[in-house]
Amino acid sequence: MVKNRLKEIRMKEYMMNQKEFCEKVLNISRYTYNPIEGNKVQGNIETAMNIAKALKRKVEDIWYFDNEAK
Repeated sequence: MVKNRLKEIRMKEYMMNQKEFCEKVLNISRYTYNPIEGNKVQGNIETAMNIAKALKRKVEDIWYFDNEAK
């Protein structure tokens, strides 16, 4: 299973709620972002790349394989 570090990045580095983070940093809707951060939806590769670009990170620095999930 693929998981992400979005909440950790948002809380530690930006100290913003989801709404602010989406509007000010990512320029995407909270409705698009919320399920991605919660690992409920993986989103698409274009969204992942846009998020990584906005955060000035590599995609693999945000998303990772959870080896414990089966």
